[in-house]
Amino acid sequence: MGITNSNKQINVSRIDCQGMLKVTLALSAAPDISSNPTDIALVLDRSGSMAGSPLANMKAGAKTFIDIIDEAIDSAHDGQIGSGSRIGIVSFANTATADTQLITSVADLKTAVDNLSAGGSTNHADAFEKAIQLFDPASTNAKVIVMFTDGKTTAGPPPSPVAAAARAAGIIIYCIGLVGADGIDVDTLNDWATDPDTSHVAVTPNDADLEDLFKDLAANISKPGATDIIIDEIVNSDFMITSVIPPTKGSAMMVNATTLR
Repeated sequence: MGITNSNKQINVSRIDCQGMLKVTLALSAAPDISSNPTDIALVLDRSGSMAGSPLANMKAGAKTFIDIIDEAIDSAHDGQIGSGSRIGIVSFANTATADTQLITSVADLKTAVDNLSAGGSTNHADAFEKAIQLFDPASTNAKVIVMFTDGKTTAGPPPSPVAAAARAAGIIIYCIGLVGADGIDVDTLNDWATDPDTSHVAVTPNDADLEDLFKDLAANISKPGATDIIIDEIVNSDFMITSVIPPTKGSAMMVNATTLR
């Protein structure tokens, strides 16, 4: 994310000593979720090792994630994932279940999260499969899987080939790990997730930190391309800024006769 291009264009190649020229300064940045519709599969581990506070804190984190995505769309908690984006819930233990399809109702998403209960083994391959099945291959929406787990694979086939196929299909994978009773292999999460690992993998040994991890990840997924960028443009002292045309976004002002901010 961030600034992807900047340029300066001048409308003439030469001027007389008392002539005028127009200079256009431009910045472009990667779009945020409000202008780049995104389908998100939130994949949640409900295996037996999640019983108790881990499950409770995961649910709180997942609902915080949904709220942040909701607000990022239109700067309001209006109960709808808007602008063409959607979220779906997949949970897994011995097998995986699509608890919702890709939907926009925040209330329905949170109800699906609240209804989860812990028990069984950990089948990551089926979790990835069910998440992939939520996406419409014909849709132009960006596709994101957020995988949360607290342990190693204990059921089903190896998940790495399924995750690799998802990435090859253009699906972005984020992994959140809790070092639970079954332990967790961070290298495995790094293998599943989209590169770079530093921005797509987060691990904590403390389930009380799960809400913060989900919060940070939601902010990362929905963040704008650039914010609060300030540029001071100084022209040669042989020239003088005579006027400023307001930009379509942001603001522009003359600091003095040779400096534009």
